[in-house]
Formats: sequence, C-alpha cells, structure tokens
Amino acid sequence: MSTNDNDFAALGIAPDLATCLADLGYEAPTPIQQRAIPAMIAGYDLLCQAATGTGKTAAFALPILNRRADSEGGIKGALPTALVLTPTRELCMQVAEAVHRYGRPYGVRTLPVFGGQPIGRQVAALKRGVDVVVATPGRAMDLIERRYLQLNDIDTVVLDEADEMLDMGFAEDIDTILTAAPKDRQTVMFSATMPKRIIKIAERHLQDPQRIEIPREVVPEGERPTIAQTAYIVARPYKAAALGRILDIETPTAALVFCRTRADVDNLTETLNARGYRAEPLHGGMDQAQRDRVMGRLRSGNADLLVATDVAARGLDVEQLTHVFNYDVPAAPESYVHRIGRVGRGGREGVAITIADPREGRQLNAIERSTKQKIRIATLPSSDDLRSRRLELTRAALERVCRDGDLDQYRGVWGSLTEEFDFDRVALAAIKMAHIATVGEADEEVIPQPGFATTSGGKKSRDGKRSRDDSGSRGRDRRGDDDRKGHSGKDSDRKDFGGKKHAGKKHAGKTSVGKKRIYIGLGKDAGVRPQDVVGAIANETRLSGSDVGAIDISSRFTTVEVPADSAKEVIAALSSTRIQGRKPKARLDRH
Repeated sequence: MSTNDNDFAALGIAPDLATCLADLGYEAPTPIQQRAIPAMIAGYDLLCQAATGTGKTAAFALPILNRRADSEGGIKGALPTALVLTPTRELCMQVAEAVHRYGRPYGVRTLPVFGGQPIGRQVAALKRGVDVVVATPGRAMDLIERRYLQLNDIDTVVLDEADEMLDMGFAEDIDTILTAAPKDRQTVMFSATMPKRIIKIAERHLQDPQRIEIPREVVPEGERPTIAQTAYIVARPYKAAALGRILDIETPTAALVFCRTRADVDNLTETLNARGYRAEPLHGGMDQAQRDRVMGRLRSGNADLLVATDVAARGLDVEQLTHVFNYDVPAAPESYVHRIGRVGRGGREGVAITIADPREGRQLNAIERSTKQKIRIATLPSSDDLRSRRLELTRAALERVCRDGDLDQYRGVWGSLTEEFDFDRVALAAIKMAHIATVGEADEEVIPQPGFATTSGGKKSRDGKRSRDDSGSRGRDRRGDDDRKGHSGKDSDRKDFGGKKHAGKKHAGKTSVGKKRIYIGLGKDAGVRPQDVVGAIANETRLSGSDVGAIDISSRFTTVEVPADSAKEVIAALSSTRIQGRKPKARLDRH
C-alpha cells in the first residue's frame, strides 16, 4: 500500500477505496477532506464552509461510498440511499461523474438528474435501481411529486453549493425535500459563504451538526497567484477581429471565452474556427450529449477554446485553463469575479482579458471598485506586433525541429536546391514555408483604436462621473436585452429592453422583438423574485439566463419575456416545476 493510500486510510476510508483514489492520482487529502471525512464516517451532521476547488466533492462522496465497503458488489436495493443536491446541471454532472469514478470498487450505481434532459430516461434509470442520485432541486422535486424518486431508504442528504442554490430561488424546494427525507438520515451542507439563510436551514434540518470552516489560504504577498487583468477598448463591429489578434499574441494553452448570448457564442465560435483555432461552443441550446463531447474535447487537448455563456459555464472546473476572455463586459461585478476566478487556481498564474465597447467604461469602473483591483487598459496589438509574434512562434518551431527532427531524408532536396540558389535563399524559403504552415500570414485588417466614449460635456465616462450637460442620462447603457445577468440574478429586479426597471407593475409597452411574454400565476405575494423566475427557466429548459427578457412582478402574477420559438417549452417547464415552493400556472400573456 502506498503512502497516499495510508493518508486516506488514516481518515477511516476502506483500503480498496483508498487504492482507487491512488490509481486516480489523488496524492493526499485536502484540509476539508481531512476534517469532513472522519466526521461523516462517524455519523455527524455537518455544516461546512469551504471555497470552490478545495476538494468538497471527495469530502462527502468518499464517506457515502465507504458505507458500501461491506456490501459485496455494491448496494443491490432498488431505492437510492444517498441524495446530493447541486445548483446547476453542470455541477450535477461533475459530481455524478466523480462519485462514479470513486465508487468503481463497489459497482455503485449513480444517476445525475436535472432539467433540460428527457425525464423518461431518468425515470427508467430510477426504476432499474440507483444507489446515489445527484440532482438539481427543481427536477428532484418533480420526480418526488411523481413518486419516481422515493426517499424511503435515503440515509445521507448532501447540499453542495448551498448558498448558490438559495441565490437561485430553491429555498422552498430544499425545505420540502429535507422534510420528506427520513428523520434519521445524515445531512451535510457545503457552502462557500455562510449567510443567515444557510444557518436557518441548518437549524431546521440538521441534528447537532459539527461546524467545519476551512479559511481561504493566505498566501504571502510576494507568492500570491496573480491574475493579470487587462481590457482592450474596441468598437463592437471589430470585436471578433480584435479577439483573434489578441489570441494570436497570447497563444493560450486553453481558454474560456464568455459571451452574453447563445447567438454570440455560435457566431464567435464559427469566426474563431475560420481563423484556425479549435473552438467549441457551450450554451443552453445544447443537449447533454453535446455538452459532454465539448468538455471531453477541451480536457483531452483536442480543442483550444471554449466559447460559452455564463449560465452554461457554471460549475465548470477545467484545470488546464490559462486565459479567460470577456467578449463583453459583464453587467455585474459578481459575474466578472466569477469568470476570472476560473484561472489562477492552485498557485498558477492566469490571464483575464476583457474586450470593452467604448461605452462600457462605467461598467469597468464598477468592477474595479467592487474588486479593489485595477484593470489595465492596453493598446490593441498592431499588425506589426502580430507579425513579430508569429515570427517568434515560427523560430521556436524551427528550433524544435533542428534539435529533435530527423533531417537526413531532406538532404537530397537541399543539395539540388543549393546547386541553383545560394544557401541563404534556400534557408529563407524554407523558413517562409514553415511560417505560413505554422501560423499563416499576418492580419492586415485595420482596427480603429477608440478611447472611452465622452459625454456631451466632453468628459470621458471612464471616470464614472456625470457631465453637466448629459441631461440626466447618467451614462445609461442602451444595448438592451443582451445586457441581462445570468440566473444568479443579484439585482432586485430585472432590466427590460429599454434599460428601464420594472417591479411590481404590469409592463405597459410592447413585447420586445423576437420574444413572447409569458404569464405566471404567482407574484410578490408569493415571494417571487426575478432570480426565481430566471433560475426556474434556466434549470428546466434549454435557455440560459441571458435569453430571458423583461420580468415584471405584480402582487399576484408575473410576466417574463422569452424567445418566441421557446415559449411553449418555457410554459411546459414552468407548469411542471416550483417557484417559491408552489406550482405556478403558466400561459401566454393575453395582453
């Protein structure tokens, strides 16, 4: 048995499970694993605070699996014995895959359950028999109400990213699920933050829990992993060309490019592939099989770039990421922080680059104030810069060939050419061919270099101040629906097409172009918030939060704009899910 085996075995993990971990490359338990695993094995309820990326999945999955160590061939019952709740489908898939990998010694049957996937397949799997169910709250509630997901034999319930689930409006669902589960179960909550709402749920549903808090690692100032944050100011028509030029300069090993809408994702992916990059899209319009293929290509190195919407990228953890690109400035500082946090993990350096429209200076200011970090405004690389960079790459490629390549077979060609041309000319011709084959020709497109837009009084909006002559506009962004947040929904209300805010009153204007308005029979009196509506739609349909339009919440009802071609899907999804613990009536708005 290896030292690593002993590290996990010392926590109470069965030897064959510890060996499986060693085979998977796990070196030693993380701090959260060192504290949570023995406590869970001992049977305690847990309330754990730990940041993303600290090893939480293994911390709760291994004790669950450890209970199966004495069951030869794994659990053979028809009903699940463990339920893990996650906020998003992506995290749901990741947790289910991890449990499956860890549980191979016992043949543990694991089922991911989430919206946007045909429910019939999930029902069929439940009927065949499942040991561990990993689910989003909305779909779990749906299956429980239909009596396909039965909780009679559940001995462990885990809430993963509990704060995120509450932010998405799943508090009522969580309460209902925990109330329906057996009273003598073990309940474990993991959360990156510990707001009062989490504490209240713990007080209602956990029995004498152990509190575990893993503080964020404090790294000495000189040793902190750095995320180099840069913004380029580019007019919207030139953004794709600018991104291509920046990518050519940066040459990322693997990068995540965030776009606001799925249309932007598809268009940009096509543009980048035409430029020679291996780009893959990821958005709410893709089914799970497509998502799995995309992530497999990125992790295997068969793709360089993942172009994604915020919602579709939630829960993704790709170790080899070196760069994050914001194709648009995020509407909320929280979104920016979440995006750039994908790099710079594990002591690695990372690069975060934003391509900002000249009118987005105010948003960059807000991000800087929120993060207390400066974003460097850089000049877009010129064609000459790009040409120099490409020549550097060509030289590096030729240097590798000179050192490692088998060149003898080309001596005949060299000899015949040097009989007609001098050595230098032949060598330069070979370099030219290698250059074109390696990196292509330099981009000669002229991309204007604007600064931030000025107000009518002549003051730049980058300073975040209003000019005296701006007539009350306060620099309002007029780009419309595409600026909406994803389904985390930190705003107290949503922006409509014109950038105006509405909450608690009927929308009086016309429905936005290309959208239909859905009536939902729940409103303020039922505690409905914009994030509840966005979360329900994003989790139960193919749409992402950015696809959702204006939301108007009255006392007894709510209206929401969605893409016209998805209206029927949204109505069906809303009618079969819960918002604030209640099933709403949903139909096309008649007004």
